[in-house]
Amino acid sequence: MTGEEALPSPDSLAIETRNLRKVFGSKVAVRGLSLQVRRGEIFGFLGPNGAGKSTSIKMLLGLVKPSAGEATILGCPSSSVEVRRKIGFLPEDFRFYDWLTASELLALHGRLCGLTAAQLRERVPAYIELVDLTAHRNRRLRDFSKGMLQRIGLAQALVHEPDLIFLDEPTSGLDPMGRRLVRDIIRSQRNRGATVFLNSHLLSEVEITCDTVAFIRQGEVIAMRDLHESPEGEIHVTIRARNLSPEILAGLSQWASSLKGDGELLNLSTNSKEHLPQILRYLVAGNVEVYEFTPKRVSLEESFLEIMGDEQGAE
Repeated sequence: MTGEEALPSPDSLAIETRNLRKVFGSKVAVRGLSLQVRRGEIFGFLGPNGAGKSTSIKMLLGLVKPSAGEATILGCPSSSVEVRRKIGFLPEDFRFYDWLTASELLALHGRLCGLTAAQLRERVPAYIELVDLTAHRNRRLRDFSKGMLQRIGLAQALVHEPDLIFLDEPTSGLDPMGRRLVRDIIRSQRNRGATVFLNSHLLSEVEITCDTVAFIRQGEVIAMRDLHESPEGEIHVTIRARNLSPEILAGLSQWASSLKGDGELLNLSTNSKEHLPQILRYLVAGNVEVYEFTPKRVSLEESFLEIMGDEQGAE
């Protein structure tokens, strides 16, 4: 963020953290998390195993007390009990009472969130239908498949229509049709004004679902990306050419976000496909002899690997 950019209003933020830190004994799980999540967006939280994602989410939910720093959720301290009524949560490793039926599970979670009997009569069947489990509404959870449990888990996170929804690996165990259903549901939550905080290792899902993503390592944000700034993603271009003078290379900076030259080989990155013909025309007009001009779209997965490097670990 440059000094000329306006800071977002606190009222426009669903989540704001400042140097959030968590230490377990001698282990630093989260070093210093500072981020802002705008209301009404789908926010992707990305990092390798051991990056502090799960601990960060638990602190935001008020399940783990920070060692230092501050976190504000929907304008309230993360420790606020009242604000939790406005939060939905689907953990990665959920454990439901498997003797309950799907309808009973949603009714239980709805009551815990303060829904009235009238609201439950309306919402329980509606949210079971939303996750395509109406035919199994009276079936006990112990007889559900992994994918069915994942979907009823999503329904319990949404039944009280929260303002902020934390989803930890919501598409694990789902087939392609199930993943598409979950994507559509997540988008519908954004459309009604909710904020979705999404943690997933399926970067292809994140790329087509999220508005903004944050890359974290050791509990710190090391990069942010607005996926709408460049819907087609970053593009790498390999160019082989003669007469690449220093003046020509300097002129390419108006389109290139990065530029590396080695003799007749030039590699550059640009954030829009609209720049490609402009770059080629510029080279030809500068009497550069172009033998190869090969653009390649950079996926979110490739960006993740480039940003994270060889980071390894286990949460």
